[in-house]
This record gives sequence, C-alpha cells and structure tokens, in this order.
Amino acid sequence: MTVQLPWWQREAFYEVYPRSFQDSDGDGVGDLPGLLRRLDYLADLGVGAVWITPFFPSPQRDFGYDVADYCGVDPTMGSLADFDRLVQEAHRRGLRVVLDLVANHTSSDHPWFVEARTSRASRRRDWYVWRDPAPDGGPPNNWLSFFGGPAWTLDAATGQYYLHQFLPEQPDLNYRNPAVLAAMEEVVRFWLDRGADGFRVDAAWLLVEDEKFRDEPPNPAWRPGMRERDRLVHLHTEDQPETHAVLRRLRAVLEEYRDRQPVLVGEVYLPFHRLVSYYGSSEEPECHFPFNFALVDLPPEEWTAQTLGSLVASYEAALPPWAWPSWVLGNHDRPRVASRLGEERSRLAHLLLLTLRGTPTLYYGDELGLPDGVVSPDRVRDTAGFREWGGRWSRDAARTPMPWDPGPQAGFTTGEPWLPLNPDFPRRNVQLQRQDSRSFLQLVRRLLHLRRSHPALVSGSWRLREAPPGVLAYRREGEDETFLVALNFRVQPARLELAAEVLLSTFLDREGWERSLELRGHEGLLARLRA
Repeated sequence: MTVQLPWWQREAFYEVYPRSFQDSDGDGVGDLPGLLRRLDYLADLGVGAVWITPFFPSPQRDFGYDVADYCGVDPTMGSLADFDRLVQEAHRRGLRVVLDLVANHTSSDHPWFVEARTSRASRRRDWYVWRDPAPDGGPPNNWLSFFGGPAWTLDAATGQYYLHQFLPEQPDLNYRNPAVLAAMEEVVRFWLDRGADGFRVDAAWLLVEDEKFRDEPPNPAWRPGMRERDRLVHLHTEDQPETHAVLRRLRAVLEEYRDRQPVLVGEVYLPFHRLVSYYGSSEEPECHFPFNFALVDLPPEEWTAQTLGSLVASYEAALPPWAWPSWVLGNHDRPRVASRLGEERSRLAHLLLLTLRGTPTLYYGDELGLPDGVVSPDRVRDTAGFREWGGRWSRDAARTPMPWDPGPQAGFTTGEPWLPLNPDFPRRNVQLQRQDSRSFLQLVRRLLHLRRSHPALVSGSWRLREAPPGVLAYRREGEDETFLVALNFRVQPARLELAAEVLLSTFLDREGWERSLELRGHEGLLARLRA
C-alpha cells in the first residue's frame, strides 16, 4: 500500500515577497489583503504552500528582516485580522501558509534591544552579543558583516560593542542565553495557534557564534570584485555546533502540533556535506529540510548536462536515507533565474526543478520568465544589498512588482509602485500569458499539475540515464509508472533511441507517442516510458 506523504513533501512551495505581490489600498506597497485577492491564482497555478517573507512591524531598514515585534503585522501590510482571514481563505483553497522566522537578529528598535542597551546591568543585556573593545578601542575581533564593514558597532552609552552580521540596526540575538530561545519558542507557538503551517528560519546557519570570539582567517581565494565579507573564511560565525540544539528545540515546538504537520525549513548556504547536518537525525530531528541552493549558486556557464548530472547525484548521495530533498531556483536575495540563464534555459531549469526528487520552491514571478527589473541608482531602496554587491547589483532588481495585466501599473497598484515595474510588463504579465497556450506561465502550470497527478514525479526514485553529449537525462520511477526527463543544454539537436509518450515539451508544441525522442536545441521533454 502506498504511504501518504506529509503535505510538505507532496506540495510545491511558492515564495511571496508581499511588498511586491499585490497592493490593496493604493499606497504602492503590496500587503496581506492584496495577497488574499490572489490566492485563486496560486491555487490554479498548482502550488500547495505559500511562504510569505516578513510582514511583522519593522522600521523597514531591511524591509521586514529587521523585526520590531514578532507577534504583530506592520500597518503597511495590514493587521492581525487580515492575517487570520488570509490563513482561513488559504486553507479553504487547500493552500498552506509558511512564515519567515527571523530568528538570528532583531531590529535595533525592538523593545528587547532598546532595554538591553540602557545599561550593562539591564535584565535583557545578555539577550544580545556584547563585547568589550579591543585594546586599541576598536572592534573586539575581525568579523565582517554581510552588508559591508565590521560586524560590530560601538554602543557609546555603555562602552561595549554589539554584534550584527547584517546591518548595525540588526543586532544579533544571543542563543547561549536560554531565555532568548524560550522567547522564540513562544513566537512560534503564537503563529501556530493562529493557523500558520510552518516556518522558514532565516539565516539558520548563523544563529550561534564562536564562544571564544576568535579572529577568522583570511580567505586565500578572495579576489577583487568579490564581496568584502568574503575576505575571510567564516570558521567562527557560521555553522557552529551549538546551532543544532537551537533548531532541535524549535522543531520540538512544532511536534506539539504534529497533527497539523507544520514544517520547519532552514535557510542554509553550505556545501552538501555540511548542509545535510541541518536535518538532524531520525532520533533528534531539526529542519524537515534545509533549502538546497546549489542551482541558485551554479554559475550560468556551468549549466551543462555533465555538471548538473554530477551536482544532483552528489546531493542525492549526501542525503541521509530518511531525509527529504529540496530544490530552489531563486529567491528575494539573488538575481532571477531568467536573468541568469535566459528564457530558453530558464524553461529547462523549471522542468528540472519540478521533476527532481524532493520539494521544489518557486519565487514569485519566475513562473512568467520574469527577469531582473531595471532599478536606477536613484531608485534603489535596498541600500544594504547595494553595498553587499559592491554597487554592481541591488536586490531590488529581483523584487520588482508582480505584473498582473497590461493595464495601468500592471494591475499591481492604483498608486505609485514602491519599486519601478519591469519595462516589459505590457508584454510579460499574467493576463496575457494565461491566454497564450505556449507561454512560460502555461509551462510551469502544466508541470505543477503533472507533478500532482503522478506520484512517481514526487516520491519515485531518481536515476541518471545515458544520453548524447549535452543532454541531461534521468528516470523517475514509481510503483505504477516510469518517466524520462531529457534536457538538451546545447543548441544542436540530439536524439534518444527509445520509444516514449511525450507528455510535455518546454516549447509546449508536442505530445504523444514517439518511436525515438528528437530533442531540438534547448528543448526539454517529460515523457512516460512503456511498462
């Protein structure tokens, strides 16, 4: 008998950056009521879980990733009542709601930090990471921030430095203090009690730092043009052993609600052999899965059949036998996949994403083939990301408003959008792509529905198959069906000498049984093999 998988294994996830998804009140900023209006779109698309980036009260220096109140909704995003309605309506459509748990740090405006910096004797002083200055009065060690400069800022009033791996206005919490973890556990319970279906833990691999505060060694691979933070090898600020105890405690809170199967997902940027430790063990579980960013990190020139086949095989080999895989193509922090690969290869990438074993996560707009937006320096809102990337790129480019139709402001707002719309929105939008049977949107929608209709594409085995040069081919085999996925990463045509029923081409112009599979340049096929 087939075992019913938990929902977080069956369903595809969809990341919504709410500021850019749908505005409901004309202020140019997307919000929770706007997202509620678009739930039917997501249900029809075929995703099963909506991951919403932070909507909590915040001064918006890092657009919600600087939390000032973990148990509220920022007024620009709506209200707690709006959240409750969103969850109710999402569940009515069979959609789960996953929240972003910004556990590594708070805003400097959070009452915890405001109290912590009043004096060294404050009862919340040890909720954050404080150190005395170095003998020369400078920072206590050489640690660097993601957003440029030292990871330490001097609090002149109390004469100590506090740690921030991101902005100075994002002080790091101290998880060596049991009270901090207990407070975060209560935050998790607060949202689970309101109907949330799980959490993505932001910066999960950074939660704990070296207890001895040792300097980090220089990175011999650093070259001009790389990020300033990459000058160092992060032996003492990333992936500390104590991090896993924090995640085990958060997972234990979710187990209190196990009848609803809430999910814990970790944001972890580490190589496979270290990434898989964030599953914990079958006896002491941590994340249900950490995000696997290998496809996001893979340079465009390395999107070849040989490299991708080796990458997938390496990941599968690194996974513990009981662990569930995860695949991601993009997110709110990285250039969009269509800009990295171009439209044809981006179609191939989505066929890959939605036919590999494991839970796929899509980023809003990628289902339209949406490229990075054009955000001139005078329109950049993400000054932190602009610094992180050395001014060459801003995360704003991957956060431009969702184009819903070719009308005024692309149907996103009746006001002035907080970021400029992509210039191609009159041609690239949901309304027009719904009407085009061969559009990018139709490709992603059909793939999602095929994935739901055929269990072998979700839980079946994965195995590479021999293929002509430039073609990545693999089998997905379940109890009743076997599928072949073939992706031609070259311009030249290729042929696979086997009979199969083509269910879908990335060009969306062929279906049916074929005696041999002819692949055009940059074409991908999903085919069913004869029993």
